Amino acid sequence: MPPEPSVTIIVPTLNEENYIRQAISSLIPEDEGLDYELIVLDGGSTDHTALIVEELARLNPRIRLEMNPARYQSAAVNRGAILARPDSEFIIRADSHAEYPPGFVAGLVRELKARDAASVVVPMRTRGNNFLQRGIAAAQNSRLGNGGASHRVGNRSCYVDHGHHAAFARRTFLAIGGYDESFTHNEDAELDVRLRKSGAQIWLCAELAISYFPRSSLGALARQYFNHGSGRARTMLKHRHRPKARQLLPLGALGMNMLSLASGVAFGWLFFLPSVAYAGACLTGGLYLAVSQRDPAGCAAGPAAMIMHQSWAAGFVYRALRVSVSKRPRIPVSDEVLR
Repeated sequence: MPPEPSVTIIVPTLNEENYIRQAISSLIPEDEGLDYELIVLDGGSTDHTALIVEELARLNPRIRLEMNPARYQSAAVNRGAILARPDSEFIIRADSHAEYPPGFVAGLVRELKARDAASVVVPMRTRGNNFLQRGIAAAQNSRLGNGGASHRVGNRSCYVDHGHHAAFARRTFLAIGGYDESFTHNEDAELDVRLRKSGAQIWLCAELAISYFPRSSLGALARQYFNHGSGRARTMLKHRHRPKARQLLPLGALGMNMLSLASGVAFGWLFFLPSVAYAGACLTGGLYLAVSQRDPAGCAAGPAAMIMHQSWAAGFVYRALRVSVSKRPRIPVSDEVLR
C-alpha cells in the first residue's frame, strides 16, 4: 500500500470563540486516507478560544495549540509551516471564521497532486446568521460588493492569478519564503504575485467552496475593508502593478463623492447629485438582492456595499500616500537655518 499523504492544517485565530469549534470540526478528515495534524496558532485571544481548542485537543491528539506572538495571519501560517512534522508534504491554510465542506482537506490534496500547480485556491461564499450579517453577505457575494473577483463569483475550475488561499505544497511554500510578514493584510495576494513570477501556477477548485462568516457590525466591516485596501496598495507598490478595472471603481467612487460633497457645500445642492446618484444605485442594488433572494436582509447590502467601497478606497489612498511620503528624499537643513 502507498503511504498516506501527510498533511498539516494550519488555523490562525484570535478571539474566535463563536466560530473556532465549528471551523475545526468541519476541517477534520474522516476516513479519507490522510495522515494529518491540525495546528491552531493563537495570537493572544482574550476570550475562550484557547480553552475550546485545548478541549478539542484532549479529544483528538492530532490537534494542538501553539502561540503566535506576532498575532498576524501571515506570521501564523509561516510559523505553522515550520512547526509542522518533518514528513509533512502539504499545508492547508484555514480560517477560523469559516466552515468547510465535507472532504475539503482530501479534495485539496487530490487537486495538488493532480494539477501542475504550487497552490490550490477555492471560492468563498459568505453566509450570515443575523439580519445585518445576511445583508453584508449578500453584498459580498454579489458584483455590487466584490466587483467580479474570480474567487467570489467563479463557478468553474481553472488556473487563476489569485484566489482564497487553501493549500500549498509545503516544500514550495517554504522555498519561496512563505508570506511576507510585514503584511498584516493582503499577504495572500502578495504571495501569489511571487508564485507567478517564479513560474508556478495557481489552480482554482470551484467544487471546494467554503462558507465564510462576515463581520457582524458596520464598524468592523469598515475597518476590515480599510485594511484590505491598504494591503492591496502595498502589494501593488511593492511589485509595481497597476490596479485592475474593478479596483479602480471604488477609488473613482471615493474621489467623486469627496468632490461632490465639497462642491455641494461650496456651491449649492445641485453638486450633491453625483453622491446621491451613487447612494441610490447602491441602495437599489440592495433592494434587487432582497427581492431576488427573497430575504429582506438584502436591503442592508446597499449600505454595506457603500461602506466596503469607500473604506477599501480610503485604505488604498492612505497606504499609497504613506509610501510616497516615506520615499520622498529628505532635504538637509543647513546650520544657518537652524540658527
